[in-house]
Amino acid sequence: MKFNSRHVKLDSSGVTQVVIESLLVDGVGLVEIDRPEARNAINLDVREQPADAVAKFAADKVIRCIIIPGRGGNFATGTDIKAFEKLGSADMLAQRTHRYWEAIARCQKPVIAAVEGYALGGGCELAMHTGIIVAARTATFGQPEVKLGLMPGAGGTQRLLHAIGKFKTLMLALTGDLFPAEEAERAGLVSMLTEEGEALQHTLRIAGKIAKFPPFAVEQIKEAVLNGEDAPLETALRVERKAFQLLFDTADKREGIAAFLEKRKPEFRGL
Repeated sequence: MKFNSRHVKLDSSGVTQVVIESLLVDGVGLVEIDRPEARNAINLDVREQPADAVAKFAADKVIRCIIIPGRGGNFATGTDIKAFEKLGSADMLAQRTHRYWEAIARCQKPVIAAVEGYALGGGCELAMHTGIIVAARTATFGQPEVKLGLMPGAGGTQRLLHAIGKFKTLMLALTGDLFPAEEAERAGLVSMLTEEGEALQHTLRIAGKIAKFPPFAVEQIKEAVLNGEDAPLETALRVERKAFQLLFDTADKREGIAAFLEKRKPEFRGL
């Protein structure tokens, strides 16, 4: 069913534009990074504005899943190096850039990265702030900050550590080597591989599928996974169990079971 999806594009001027586009996917919001002349390099605006857009979609009852792609053949090629040239430690402390993408990581709705081309440095870190990463087989990940006398500063060491383990993380962060998508998928960083140019198409299909499920159940699944990631197993199991029990009072639970028993498609209403 066609509908007018809210579509946020982050353009090269750093101005957020809200564009209405007709898509074949219901309940899905797109937040696009569109700086093709800079290979979607990340400046301060591109740190702040995706977080704002995701926060708006999180509050939008129509939107049930969010996709972050990059236009022009790349996801994001890291931080705009020119922006670092004259900055000192006090400048970086004052910017407090770490707070922006936390809105993406903490969003109660599923957020999916659709990665084509390069996802390097801050671009790789942005992808890791989402919950699912769909990447073209030809995509490339990496944390090359060491080549600039720096290190990852937006979760590149810690999120990689959680995703692929200590030994792979140290190899990548200490050498600055690039990480092909197929290797990233085998290591556990990438959720799904697609052919070149098809990452967004496949991501829309996944997001559309998720958007049809009961939002309370989707939210509780995501919350249980994220809260259980760093918790002891017994604590994580309690989080899961409580979330499971809470869902028994929802109208969508009753509808889902009734539809199954009556051999029909459920009509979930988010209640």
